[in-house]
Amino acid sequence: MTGNSKLKLKRGHLFLRPSVIAGSIALAVTVATGVFAEYQNRIVHHQKTHAKVSEQLGLVRAKLEGNITSNIQLVRGLVSVIATQPDIDQARFASIAGGLIGQHSQLRNIAGAPGLVISLMYPMEGNEQAIGLDYRKNDIQREPAMRAVRSEQMVLAGPVNLLQGGKGFIGRFPVFTENDSGTRTLWGLVSAVVDVDRLFAESGLRSDDLPIKIAIRGQNATGAKGGVFFGDAGIFNDDPVTSQVSLPSGSWQIAAIPAAGWSSTPENAWQIRFLILLAGLLVILPISIVGYLNDLRHAHMQELDRRRLQLQRLSRRHQLALDTSRIGVWELNLDTLEVTWDRRMGELYGISDDVKQVTMDTWLTAVHPDDRVQANKDFQQAVRESRTYTSNFRVTTSEGATRWVRSIGAVHEELGGQRYIVGVNWDVSADVELNARLLAAKQSAEQRNSELEEARAQMEHNSLHDSLTGLPNRRFLDNKLAGGQAGDTVTALLHIDLDRFKQINDTLGHAAGDAMLSHAASVLSASVRAGDFVARIGGDEFIIATTSETNEDELAALANRIIMKMREPVPYEGHECRFGVSIGIAMGDPDKTNYGERLLIDADIALYRAKSNGRNRYEFFNASLKAEIIRNKRIADDILNGLDRNEFIPYFQLQFDAKTLDIVGVEALARWIHPSEGVLAPDAFLKTAGELNVVPLVDRAILEQTLWQSTRWKAAGLSIPKMSVNVSAGRLYDDDLIESLNGLAFDRGTLSFELLESIFLDDKNETIVANIAHLKALGIDIEIDDFGTGFASIVSLVQVKPARLKIDRQLISPLLRSDSQRNLVASIIDIGQSLGIKVVAEGVETMEHAAILRDIGCDTLQGYALARPMPSDELMAFIREESWRQVA
Repeated sequence: MTGNSKLKLKRGHLFLRPSVIAGSIALAVTVATGVFAEYQNRIVHHQKTHAKVSEQLGLVRAKLEGNITSNIQLVRGLVSVIATQPDIDQARFASIAGGLIGQHSQLRNIAGAPGLVISLMYPMEGNEQAIGLDYRKNDIQREPAMRAVRSEQMVLAGPVNLLQGGKGFIGRFPVFTENDSGTRTLWGLVSAVVDVDRLFAESGLRSDDLPIKIAIRGQNATGAKGGVFFGDAGIFNDDPVTSQVSLPSGSWQIAAIPAAGWSSTPENAWQIRFLILLAGLLVILPISIVGYLNDLRHAHMQELDRRRLQLQRLSRRHQLALDTSRIGVWELNLDTLEVTWDRRMGELYGISDDVKQVTMDTWLTAVHPDDRVQANKDFQQAVRESRTYTSNFRVTTSEGATRWVRSIGAVHEELGGQRYIVGVNWDVSADVELNARLLAAKQSAEQRNSELEEARAQMEHNSLHDSLTGLPNRRFLDNKLAGGQAGDTVTALLHIDLDRFKQINDTLGHAAGDAMLSHAASVLSASVRAGDFVARIGGDEFIIATTSETNEDELAALANRIIMKMREPVPYEGHECRFGVSIGIAMGDPDKTNYGERLLIDADIALYRAKSNGRNRYEFFNASLKAEIIRNKRIADDILNGLDRNEFIPYFQLQFDAKTLDIVGVEALARWIHPSEGVLAPDAFLKTAGELNVVPLVDRAILEQTLWQSTRWKAAGLSIPKMSVNVSAGRLYDDDLIESLNGLAFDRGTLSFELLESIFLDDKNETIVANIAHLKALGIDIEIDDFGTGFASIVSLVQVKPARLKIDRQLISPLLRSDSQRNLVASIIDIGQSLGIKVVAEGVETMEHAAILRDIGCDTLQGYALARPMPSDELMAFIREESWRQVA
């Protein structure tokens, strides 16, 4: 054990002395007292805070409960009046309800539904749509209304989102009348809407100086089991103070916490802590000082004893180290040349114990002949210069063994003036052998590193070049455009795509395709100038990057040369392979941000334009093309925003019986109510919507609104037997089409899906066939739209068995001036009727068209001559006026 370890151990023993123990006990008692006092102080603080929050919550709860009760009592008065005056009219109803709604209540509107059909309303303005609503037929309103009737008690529901905007609680009061015999009869329901915002504001829940945060749950008066409809739901998980808001039917649970959250630290915490600390110091400090002085005296006495023992141990360790280290010690008297060796020196040099006197010659004779001169030189130089002697040499023993020895010594002069050199020798053969092996390993590692560096350089080259053509690849191009490689800045890009390459690859095989790619690479490489480079960035896509000053004329000439060269046939195993190229060219300003990335995108856009314009050509990216991209992007953003804001609505065009001109159906046509451009037809947005893959969402929105409007028509007493909506090809190919229709309410046979004839129905696509079968099973009819312009055949009509087919307007328009066209339309009508398919003619522009179509047997007419597409409100007024009959 070292002296430091002993000292640490002695210091550790200090903690066992009585003085230290006494001070420790005093400290422990002081700490325990402080912890207990802190704990008690926190408990008292917690209780006070909860009591304060509970008091503030009670005030808010009382206001909220009182406002709810007063609103309900006001409506109960109206219910009592109706019970005694069941034949109440709208004027009387409005007079009474108007006295209930105002600043003294939070009531927003009151509706009366005698016979469970709403016919009384106050205020009427803004609530006209509710007139005629039959609670028994409305899927949303039926269950709450029937629950109120069955329980014969008021049922409070909500909060709910109101169609007029905002939120409200809806209280439904069943009204019963009693005849002279005491029999109670259901008159109907009175529904009152309590404005949520006014209720919460006038109950103090939205007060800016409210010192607590409040949350309420119990939607539809379900108490603690209901959802949170006011405040942060996390309040219920933060140890809140809770209370119940009693309602006429059910309850809400209200919870509160302090506005700044629960504080675990009392205001007087530091005062308590300071008093405890001061008391502890007055007790502990005197005890600690006295104990420290006594222990310090005892420690000094122990330190003296420890150092005396340490000196004795050091002497023994020195001797033990010499015995175990196998180091030989020698000494030479420089004046008398007398040599003294210990036993280990004799063993190291292989000198037997018979040699009684060792001399310098004995030492030199034992040194290996090859090292003798250098060893003696090192020794003599150290003696002459009186410096430290260090030397490594080999020794040959009397048995012929060779070992490496390291010798170290130092010259010193004793008091008598005699000079000595004293040193040590030890065997370092193992170290020498280890160094030799390490040197060999180092040389081997250097050689392997050189090989690895060559392999890394080859891998780096391979990672930046295409293995088939040897051209730079996409990674090389990206680094170049990003400035990741040395060289000139790229000034223009030509994005090249091989036309008809896929046909060669598919018919002659991949080997032929690889040969064509190699040929294309050689053509492109031979076409560029020095300093420019060609890269293969995809299967059959190449890039030419120019790094010198150029202009559009030079780039156009380069593109024309490449197009002409690529048109030449390429022989391959007896075949003449022909293909072409489409080229997109982009130039730009290297000083702009993200220049390389933007240049690649521009070239790709120009290539897309070249391919869409007929292929085997080149196109430049220019301002007009950029403006078109930006315009399409704006339209796409507007479409997505329009879907979020419900800007896509149906316009309805009526369909009429060709003989009686009675209304037999209506077609829902998509319209976009654009915030700045007004009403837009599908031609303005359908292509972009298709690219965004949101046409199914537009179809869904039109379908849902059409079904909702049909409910309004029924409530208004208007009969429209059938509704037709368009279905895009994307939705027809959708495996989830049928599942997406679940939950839609409609009567079987009243809804038709119009399929464009351009959807190729003869391909027997399993998804289309299955979807059509499921649609029919749901009671949804199938119609073929734009018949005569697509691919439908008689076979497909037999296969699909549509309920109706619609003759396109292009065939209807020439009827007045062409007998052959009239015969063609008559033939289509005969084909449809022979298959049991009703025929609809669209594009009926004049009553002359209507008369001809009626005479040749057409079933249904649709067109501007009878009715234009119009929104639902105009449609309802149009039907009531029956103005089409006057035109007829």
